[in-house]
Amino acid sequence: MKNTYTTSLNLPKLDFILLIFRIGISILMLFHGVPKLMSFFSSEEIQFADPLGVGQTMTLAVAVLAEFVCSIMLILGLGTRVATIPLIVTMAVAAIIVHAPDGLVKQELPFLYLLSYVLLFYTGAGKFSLDHYLMYKAEKKEAKT
Repeated sequence: MKNTYTTSLNLPKLDFILLIFRIGISILMLFHGVPKLMSFFSSEEIQFADPLGVGQTMTLAVAVLAEFVCSIMLILGLGTRVATIPLIVTMAVAAIIVHAPDGLVKQELPFLYLLSYVLLFYTGAGKFSLDHYLMYKAEKKEAKT
């Protein structure tokens, strides 16, 4: 019962939770990104929302970059903070512009993703990531010189 109300952070546990969260949220986003990727490379005419007026093809390309490419980067923990930026922007546009007429029922999921990516932007990938491995390797190499 005493551990239920403690607020101290256990960093090894936090790194493991960040790994699970990062991979989980990215896999869920891939369920949105893969169909967009298939649509982008299909021979059919692109039919996609263009809320910012940059063209349907460009909007779909940005959505594919965010939802597919950046999700893969997050799974690997590679460039985590940079990879969250297109996802944050995409989810903000989806929640605030695209689904605004639909109300909270349709806005809820993009807002949840948005909050998830903001969290990952501030925390980073954690110890179990390529970001950590590459930084550790660079620091080790720099210490030798």
